[in-house]
Amino acid sequence: MQSLKKLWLFAVICSLVASNGVMSLAKTNITESLPESAATAQAQPTLNYEKYKLKNGLDVILLEDHRLPMVAVNLWYHVGPANERPGLTGFAHLFEHMMFQGSKNIGDDQHFKLLEGAGASDINGTTDFDRTNYFETLPSNQLEMALWLESDRMGFLLDTLDQRKLANQRDVVRNERREGENSPYSLVEEELFHLLYPKGHPYYASVIGSHADIESARLKDVREFFKLYYAPNNASLAIVGDIDKAKTKALVEKYFGPIPSGQPVPPIDAKTPPITAEKRAVVTDQVELPRVYMGWITDPIYKPGDAEAQMLARILGGGKSSRLYKRLVYDRQIAQDVTAFQYSLILGSAFEIVATAKPGVKPEELEKAIDEELDAMRKDGPKPEEVERARNLIQSQIVRGLEVLGGFGGVADRLNQYNHFLGDPGFLAKDLSRFDKATASAIQKIAQDKLAKNSRVVVYGVPGKKVVDDVPKTTEAEKEEPVMGANIPGQEWRKQQPGVGASSSLQLPVPRTFKLANGLTVLFVEQHNLPVVSANLVVLSGSERNPADKPGLASFTADMLDEGTNKRSTLQIADDVAQIGAVLQTGSTSDQSTVSTRVLKKNVDAAFDLMSDVALNPSFTDKEIERVRKTRLTQILQQRDNPNALANRVFYNTIFGNNHPYGFIELGTEAAVKAITRDDMVNFWKAGYTPENAALIVAGDINEAELKQLAEKYFAKWNGKGSKTSVPDAASSASRKIIIVDKPGSPQTVLRVGHLGVARSNPDYVPIQVMNTGLGGLFSSRINMNLREKNGYTYGAFSTFVFRRGAGPFYAGGSVRTDVTAPATREIFNELERIRASDVSADELKTAKDAYARSLPGLFETTAQTVGSLSQLFVYGLPLDYYRQLPARIDAVTVADVRRIAEKYLTMNNMVIVAVGDRAKIEEEMRKLNLGTVEVRDLEGQPVK
Repeated sequence: MQSLKKLWLFAVICSLVASNGVMSLAKTNITESLPESAATAQAQPTLNYEKYKLKNGLDVILLEDHRLPMVAVNLWYHVGPANERPGLTGFAHLFEHMMFQGSKNIGDDQHFKLLEGAGASDINGTTDFDRTNYFETLPSNQLEMALWLESDRMGFLLDTLDQRKLANQRDVVRNERREGENSPYSLVEEELFHLLYPKGHPYYASVIGSHADIESARLKDVREFFKLYYAPNNASLAIVGDIDKAKTKALVEKYFGPIPSGQPVPPIDAKTPPITAEKRAVVTDQVELPRVYMGWITDPIYKPGDAEAQMLARILGGGKSSRLYKRLVYDRQIAQDVTAFQYSLILGSAFEIVATAKPGVKPEELEKAIDEELDAMRKDGPKPEEVERARNLIQSQIVRGLEVLGGFGGVADRLNQYNHFLGDPGFLAKDLSRFDKATASAIQKIAQDKLAKNSRVVVYGVPGKKVVDDVPKTTEAEKEEPVMGANIPGQEWRKQQPGVGASSSLQLPVPRTFKLANGLTVLFVEQHNLPVVSANLVVLSGSERNPADKPGLASFTADMLDEGTNKRSTLQIADDVAQIGAVLQTGSTSDQSTVSTRVLKKNVDAAFDLMSDVALNPSFTDKEIERVRKTRLTQILQQRDNPNALANRVFYNTIFGNNHPYGFIELGTEAAVKAITRDDMVNFWKAGYTPENAALIVAGDINEAELKQLAEKYFAKWNGKGSKTSVPDAASSASRKIIIVDKPGSPQTVLRVGHLGVARSNPDYVPIQVMNTGLGGLFSSRINMNLREKNGYTYGAFSTFVFRRGAGPFYAGGSVRTDVTAPATREIFNELERIRASDVSADELKTAKDAYARSLPGLFETTAQTVGSLSQLFVYGLPLDYYRQLPARIDAVTVADVRRIAEKYLTMNNMVIVAVGDRAKIEEEMRKLNLGTVEVRDLEGQPVK
């Protein structure tokens, strides 16, 4: 489960969600009041929900939205580490895993398989300090399936929860922790929380817990935890989407009504003491650059001061328009990156500032510069325009986020969040008004009162040895406790899996199109449920156009687009984007370069002005080029910290070589980044960024007449012929070999096993996707179930075909325990060989096809997803009705097709194995596999003698 459990990896996400105002919400029926008395007024949505309570205490929240035939089911249990006892840290999170292991009427490991087969586009569970949630978004005619599954594990989990399942999930959770520990700076942020909150406090330990406490968890503890906290009177269920309320209420009563209420849950009695003197620490890690963490205890979630702290975080470190970015990253260039955020929690929130030093810069210098900005904020407060930008960014993100139906941060999650913390699912309008009411003086007061030097924690993360507090797996025999069930009479009917309801009519969108006189193609889909517009300007000029000696040129060029134009400076662009609360991004992939925006309808003209300006009028000034060059060189240096980046870099280069553009990651190489000139970029831009080579793709609250007017206004004068990019040929000569990239002290090994794949234009594209879905594309796929659930080697394993205009790579992989690197590699080979040597079962084929076809509506849930999906039509020359015809093509795939595809496109003799890990601990066993010659590389990918 991709949960909010690895605090070090997910603190920013946690803060965005918990702070309620910056994470995606969800599409819904809304009514808008638009108070135009102030220029900054935002749309004020109201969620038209209904809340009621079952006799057993379960809160139920329903909201209808019939835009797509999809429904989001979201179940919150009011339990997290805040409820844990000392010695049982990480227990709430461990239990989250146990909830996916099957229950009385659901077979082992069937939860994901059933939902994936039903076409669920979002399935997961997450744990944060104050709560645990479970969710799925799936076709609305499968609602009863979701309620059957969720109710069965609420009422009947103990009937099958045994020692074997607990031992397996202890392994999985510890692998998850190791995956976090294998990431740079993970232990540094954990130390920050150790200092912010005293030992024994619920927030002291990371959400995932310690290795020792996870390993010491016993079945008796698990069962007691479930009985106390996983009862209907300690939960709330939100159902949002294409539903009939009366029928949904009947289903909720049928599945959840018979489950008895549990004992009253004891209140949380922990207190958070104030920090009265500065605390400091230095933590060593396997990193190239020092990083400074600062933290303070601030006001609890939704309490006075919480909104102001969120706005202060935006002003200080919320992107390119923020003070710390302008001072540390842009002006002085002493920081590679900087961010600030409010992580809002019940027992006292954490306000963090995090800055990574540039090479040669000491953390003391960063700290001093941060302190100077904090002192200025305490003394003078924010400027009116800074307050305005922060408010616009937060409120605009809330409204844009209403597009998302479910999942983590979706409207169902938001309804549950408000209900959990406030008992009021309809708090959204009041939430937005918190930011309207926030004043410059109130924000200044937060800086003065809450961010004082004597009440903070400062932690330096510096290069050195990574010290991980791992413990051996227990060897003591654990007493098998007898199964204890809920013994609810009259529930035999639950053994029967519910049928599928009547399907709502769906026609996947076919875009309308027109062309401007200059040759620019325009594709668009109208979606008027929210005042949101998304747009991508796509040019067929990606890294495939890079010269052999200039990898990274396409990406460098795209990076420069929003670093200054003929009429706006870099910082003016950032400020203008923030002022309208928009998103503006530039980027490049192998097949394309893109300028994209997402904005509220009322600001769409200004957003198109910005988008066209950066795409059509970049200035490529020497000053900005040199600044960005330094940033990119530092990013290349930082790849040494990231084992996944190292694995991809070495794998791609081995498959494609040095003379093919696919042989390099988008960032390029150090030598190339140093060598790329302004003329290189200007020439690349002139040749590739032309109207005949581009498409403007738009979705949202805009009609054809409005779009034509905007397209003519901002793109009609664009000219230039340029040249088309030819699709690069790829003929990898790589033979089977093992490449070990030595990263001493790594707690895990990152594996990549694969070879040259196929192009997107391959006529077997659909059956390839079906085959890979079952092989390694689902949680319930063969590779993941083998490595994770059967053997406990990993937190997650996968396989993928990377489709491009030219033949991209195929690979399988994951992060595995160091001591099982060789066995995990062998199991990946076993699964690849098995799918080639024998037919998949009819059940496997059905699951793969259903998961693929039934999840297609999720490609169009938001305007951003819609323009992303439509961009594929242009880039790969697909017909406009491609998505509408796709379900029939998926349905036509047979068992024989899967076998043929596996035999044809998985060539075992060409497999390259890349293993990034501790050579001293993995080399001997990897050699014993006899899978090919063994090479050893350093962190630069160079051979080690």
